[in-house]
Amino acid sequence: MNTQITATPKLFIGIDIHKRSWKIHCSTDLFSGKSFSMAPDPELLRKYVDKHFAGHEVNVVYEAGCCGYHAHRCFEGYGWRSMVVNPADVHRKGRELH
Repeated sequence: MNTQITATPKLFIGIDIHKRSWKIHCSTDLFSGKSFSMAPDPELLRKYVDKHFAGHEVNVVYEAGCCGYHAHRCFEGYGWRSMVVNPADVHRKGRELH
């Protein structure tokens, strides 16, 4: 019996964007995720995704803030779904509220 992939695997990326670094959290529809920090460069994130998550449908979300929409435009240009959200709408654990 041959098994066939019937759905495109999905990658979900949450980003805490700052001028000097980004904190990235990646999850797929199959595993809960990995967090890491990186330089604030959309192209570096694209290279990471291409290397580790080739063939995945990519969804990115980050909070609107002082860094503008450059990253959003880059992500959309890569063919990724990107959302910039209101910081007040992002769920935080109790210890992250301050």
